[in-house]
Amino acid sequence: MKRVLKVAGLTLVFGMVAFGANEKVYKLKMGLVANTSSNEYKAAEAFANNLKEKSNGQLVLELYPGAQLGDDRSMLEQLSAGVLDLGFAEISRFNIFFPEAQVYSLPYVIQDFEHMQKASFDTTFGKNLQKKIKDNLNIEILSQAYNGTRQTTSNRPINSLEDMKGLKLRVPRADSNLEYAKNTGASPTPMAFSEVYLALQTNSVDGQENPLSAIRAQKFYEVQKYLAMTNHILNDQLYLASGSSMKKLPQNLQDLIKVESQVAAQYHTKLFVDEEASIIDFFKEQGVTVTTPELEPFRKAMQPFYEVYMKNNGKLGKEALDEISSVR
Repeated sequence: MKRVLKVAGLTLVFGMVAFGANEKVYKLKMGLVANTSSNEYKAAEAFANNLKEKSNGQLVLELYPGAQLGDDRSMLEQLSAGVLDLGFAEISRFNIFFPEAQVYSLPYVIQDFEHMQKASFDTTFGKNLQKKIKDNLNIEILSQAYNGTRQTTSNRPINSLEDMKGLKLRVPRADSNLEYAKNTGASPTPMAFSEVYLALQTNSVDGQENPLSAIRAQKFYEVQKYLAMTNHILNDQLYLASGSSMKKLPQNLQDLIKVESQVAAQYHTKLFVDEEASIIDFFKEQGVTVTTPELEPFRKAMQPFYEVYMKNNGKLGKEALDEISSVR
């Protein structure tokens, strides 16, 4: 049996074919924005391999990296519609549908990954958000992984908040990144990720901000000789499943996907943690000067953005900030 559905010009197939006398093979699709050289892909590949092995070949997970199925927003919509089976997204990305979810990407609100996990799963706010995601979007959160912490590279040293003033800083088109630049005194410059290397090389912009793994993968160290450990936004990665896809599977295979998503998330986290533990030495070997500015002034500079968030989200926004701060 094979069911074919179409969305946004794409044909997505949820297949089920005979396997042996009494077993069936369930073919699932997982979309990724990241490419095949990324830690995200390595973890997703391990997830796929484990599912196939532990299910004795019943679960076959096909990976579609490099945004083949669309950007992260498009894939969330596909998961919601039940035409994509599995995918990734940061928890704050759900602010597309629920504006209060932006709290998870407010600079300096999340202290570390342990705090992110508590804020996502142990708080009333986090539990209510997960319920909204499941009930309104038909998306199940399976597990959560660490996906790096954003740092700032530049063509001049950043030793303090004052050194950010006037810095033409490339940021993605996301409010939290734009406000990080704006509130630290830099000049935010939205730009496509594919254009950043050349912009840095020609000094069209003075700097950019990304997790350390992305800085190395894109070789920004070749054109930026200063790295400031600003630790301004922690990135997570949720392993997500379409509720519709899960319901089509036998209960034992649903349970297996949930268990193996936890295993994959742990491996995913380890990839980033291990890389970050050694990558600073790599940058130094490439001639990059690494600075560690005092971060409390950076944190205080974000207060206007926090006020905007609370104004936009009312009582719920204030409760979110208060509760998440209390579980650090």
